[in-house]
Amino acid sequence: MPPTQAESVIKNIIREIGQECAAHGEITSETVVAFMVKAVVLDPSNGFNMDRTLVKTDVQKLVKLCVARLLDNKNPSLDTIKMQVYFDMNYTSREDFLEEHHRVLESRLGIVSREITDTRACAKEELENLYRKIVSYVLLRSGLGSPTDIKIVREATVPAILLEAIPATTHHIDSQLQIAQEQAFRYTAIIEKVTNNPLMAKELQPYMLKEALYNVRQYEIFLQTVLSDIITCAEEVELMTKQLAAQLEQLKMTVKSKTAVPTSQVFPIFIALASLWTSFQDETVLISVLSNLTTNLELFLGTHDLLFPEKVMQGLLDGVIVKTDMTRIEEHLEEKVQLADFRVLEWLFPETTANFNKLLIQYRGFCGYTFAVTDGLLLPGNPTIGILKYKEKYYTFNSRDAAYSFAENPDHYINLIKEKAKKNAELIQLLELHQQFETLIPYSQMKDVDKHFIKPITKCENGTQTDTHILPPTIVRSYEWNEWELRRKAIQLANLRQKMTHSVQTDLSHMRRDNASQVYPLKEVGTQSKREGSTRVPRPQIFIAGLRGGQSKTTHGVKINLTRAVDET
Repeated sequence: MPPTQAESVIKNIIREIGQECAAHGEITSETVVAFMVKAVVLDPSNGFNMDRTLVKTDVQKLVKLCVARLLDNKNPSLDTIKMQVYFDMNYTSREDFLEEHHRVLESRLGIVSREITDTRACAKEELENLYRKIVSYVLLRSGLGSPTDIKIVREATVPAILLEAIPATTHHIDSQLQIAQEQAFRYTAIIEKVTNNPLMAKELQPYMLKEALYNVRQYEIFLQTVLSDIITCAEEVELMTKQLAAQLEQLKMTVKSKTAVPTSQVFPIFIALASLWTSFQDETVLISVLSNLTTNLELFLGTHDLLFPEKVMQGLLDGVIVKTDMTRIEEHLEEKVQLADFRVLEWLFPETTANFNKLLIQYRGFCGYTFAVTDGLLLPGNPTIGILKYKEKYYTFNSRDAAYSFAENPDHYINLIKEKAKKNAELIQLLELHQQFETLIPYSQMKDVDKHFIKPITKCENGTQTDTHILPPTIVRSYEWNEWELRRKAIQLANLRQKMTHSVQTDLSHMRRDNASQVYPLKEVGTQSKREGSTRVPRPQIFIAGLRGGQSKTTHGVKINLTRAVDET
C-alpha cells in the first residue's frame, strides 16, 4: 500500500474510534487514540500481522478492541498511556520553553511595535498618540498591564513572588513524590509475594497489580523530571537575586545626589536591570507551567483508589515486608561482579570508570533480568555491583546472581523484555524502549536520544613524556649576535651604495652568455685471442745419503738423483 494511502486509512481508523468513544460519552484525543491503535496492533495476543495489509475484518476488529480499551475506566494501563501522552504534549525542556515563550510574546507585540516604528508624527496630537502607544507597549512587554490594578502592582514584586512560589511548589512535589514512592514500594512487595505463590497470582489477576505499579512508577518519574526543573529555577532565581542587588547598588552609587548623570554611565545599568527583570518574568511563567503540569498529572491516578482501597491493601500486605529502593540496594551493596569470571563481556565499575554516574542505563535503571523472569516486576538496579556493557548499551542489576544470569545470554532476556512491552504498551516509554519501537518515540525525546548518550571513560595507567623541543627548529642563518659584525656589514652596505655598476644588461645582450659543451672521451677497447699456454720442465731433485756419518770415522756420501723424466711430468 502506498504511504499516502496507508496514512489515509490510519486517519480514518483513528477518526472512527474517536467517534465510537464519543458516542459512549468518552472524549479522547487523536494522539491517545493513535497510541492505543499502535498498542493493540503490537500486542501478539490480538493476532494482527504487521507484514500484511489490513482487510475489512481486521479493521473492524481493531476498532472494536481499541474502543473497548479506551472505555475501560478501571484500567491503570489506560491511565498510564494517557499520562504519557499528556506529559509528552505539554512538557518541554527549559531552553525550548523559554524560546517558545519569547517567540509568542514577540508575535503578539509585533503589531504594536510596527505601529510605533511606522509612525511619522509631526503634530502635537500625533505625538501624544505615539507616546500612549509606547507606554502601552512597555506595559504589555513587561507583563504588568494596568497600573491601577492591585494585582498588577503586586506583580511588580516578581522576585518576592518567586521566593514564595518555588518553596511551595517544591514542597508539593516532594509530598506527592513521597506518596507515589510508598505506593510503588507496596505494589512491589505484593508482586514479589504473588510471584512465589501461583494460586495467589491467579486470584489477584483481575486487580492488575503490575499495571498499577507501572502507573505509579511513571508518575514518580515525571515528578522527578519536573522537580529537577524546579531546582534549576531555584538556582537561577538565587543567582539573579544577587545580580539584581549588585546592579541596584551600582546604580545607587552612580546616581547618588547628582542632578544630572551622563547617559553612558547609567544606560548600561538600566539595560542590565531590564534583562534581569525579563529573566525573573520567564522564571515566573516557567514555575507556573510546571506547577499546573504537576497538578494535572494527579488526574491520572484515579484507578488506584477504585482497585486498591486501604482495606484491600492491608489484606494483601499481611505478612509482607515493604522495602524501599534504597534498602534493596543496600542489601547487595557488598556484592560485585568478578572480572575473572568473564573473558568476553565488559563490566564497568565506579572506581575505574569516569562519567560513571552519567551513563545512559537501559530500562531507566531497573533490573532487566528480574523484569524478564518475573511477571513484570520492577526492581532498581545497583550500579556498584557492576554495569554490563553489551552492544554499546549499559545494564544494571539488583543482585550479582541476576547479573551473572543475564550475562549468560543477554539477547534472550532483551527479547523477553521486548515481548512483554508489546503486551503492555506503556512500558515502551516507561522503560525507554524507543529504539526497539522507533515509531513510538515521543517528539520531545527524539532530539534527545543522541544528546544524552555519554560514553564511559575507562581509567588506566598511562605515561607521557614531554619532548625536549616541541616546536620544529627555526634557525635563522642570517641572525648575528655580535654587534661589531653587524656594524661591519652596515658599513659595507653603505660603501656599496656609493659604487657604480661596471656592467649592464640590455634586451640585446641578455642572450650573450658563456656556453660550454661536454664530450665523452673514447672508450678503451681490448680484444682477447687464444689462451696463453706454457710448458714446465722437471725440477731437479738430488739426494746425498751418508752425510751424518756412521760407525766409521770416514764419511762416505752417496749421491742419488730423484729427478723425474720429462715424459713423466
